[in-house]
Amino acid sequence: NASLLGILQHPDGTVLKQLQPPPRGPREQEFYSKVYDSNCCDSILLELRQYLPKYFGVWSPPTAPNDTYLKLEDVTRKFNKPCIMDVKIGQKSYDPYASAEKIQQQVSKYPLMEEIGFLVLGMRVYHVSSDSYETQNQHYGRSLTKETVKDGISKFFHNGYCLRKDAIVASIQKIEKILEWFEGQKQLNFYASSLLFVYEGSCQATTVRLSDVTLAERRGVPKGLLSGGDILEYNNNIHVINSTENGKIEASVSKGLSKFYALHKKAYSKRHHSQLSLKVENLEQDNVWKSSTCITQEHLNGNVIPQLEKVFCHMPAEIKESANVEVRMIDFAHVFPSNTKDEGYIYGLKNLITVLQNILDN
Repeated sequence: NASLLGILQHPDGTVLKQLQPPPRGPREQEFYSKVYDSNCCDSILLELRQYLPKYFGVWSPPTAPNDTYLKLEDVTRKFNKPCIMDVKIGQKSYDPYASAEKIQQQVSKYPLMEEIGFLVLGMRVYHVSSDSYETQNQHYGRSLTKETVKDGISKFFHNGYCLRKDAIVASIQKIEKILEWFEGQKQLNFYASSLLFVYEGSCQATTVRLSDVTLAERRGVPKGLLSGGDILEYNNNIHVINSTENGKIEASVSKGLSKFYALHKKAYSKRHHSQLSLKVENLEQDNVWKSSTCITQEHLNGNVIPQLEKVFCHMPAEIKESANVEVRMIDFAHVFPSNTKDEGYIYGLKNLITVLQNILDN
């Protein structure tokens, strides 16, 4: 993932981003220094911090003291299989001080920037089926048109089995918070700046809380999975060990599942992955009731797969404990003081939300 972003990962949980040549590098450093100044008492800047990677100052290697790096939080660090997308936001990717030549160069790179308001710079998506990553570079994003941008973005949320609607919903919610910040500030304008999206691609360690059975049923969780707090059997494919309180279940899906997937979907690689597990557990301390639904290979046949896909991928967002998603603003080499709202950035955010919402609705 570091190569996608052109940055170095440091073992201490930070990334090192080499300072660009002047004026861009110093401008980005100045931006971070201003926002993260320990004496900062500007509420707008203090709120902005939560949408940025944390900043830990600058660093130079002892062997090359003239090389300067920004030391930043590694937003991908907490993820097991991070899926990453970098999206440039705004209607103009050139700043107010750009030469005619620079403007021409930027516009020709992606003439649709004005109309679409964002550009996919790259993505890296984990495919559960092959236990491997698919990567797209900036040529992919620049090939997207108004007609294909929806499918182009939806590719980021597709793991080879299904569309990760939970990650889309969480992404929209996070973009909306950033949009609120932009609607409330008139002191900074951002050009050629990006949003970094990260979500967990691994099915392991997915924690879901099913606290409201009726909500779950209303939102279309497969019939029988939750019924008055008990698990019903699907044609005896899933062996139920005991009933569960309040619709909270813990299901461990054995290795047989990955073997089964490999057989079921010819196109997928034959590699077997480590245990896929879907944990649906009761997280309150005082309540230790749990039940396990153990699915072994002999229990699996064709009609379990759609049910499992529903459980893994289409669980309503509000039922998830929290979709493991990060959306952070990055790349600040072209941030300028202003006395107006950043309409170009706002336009891009709104259109990105619209596109994501369209992906969900279809």
